[in-house]
Amino acid sequence: MIQEPMPPVPPEIPSPQFDPNLIFLNDGGPPAIVMIVFLALLATTVILWPVMRALARRLDGKGRADPALQAEIEHLQHRLGEVDILHQRVAELEERIDFTERMLARAPAPAALQGDADR
Repeated sequence: MIQEPMPPVPPEIPSPQFDPNLIFLNDGGPPAIVMIVFLALLATTVILWPVMRALARRLDGKGRADPALQAEIEHLQHRLGEVDILHQRVAELEERIDFTERMLARAPAPAALQGDADR
């Protein structure tokens, strides 16, 4: 009996890794994945829609404040203008008082007193 050499055994081919991109190529993907994606988009839209509308109104300027609040702001601005005027008057009076105090604290000149007595 003659022995014939045995042909070499081919190496095992490794199984391919899972590729998520191939899910939709084979059978369109499981309906659960499509439903989850659809529901996630729907929930995001429902949650963010009022936020985006409020932001758009604010940017347009339609989200104005209450008219009573606007009137109060204008009243306070008017009173602030009055306070500024009073502040200027008080500063001027302070300067006058300082000047008067300096004049009274100064010793009178003897020649000036004698000149006043002749009159």
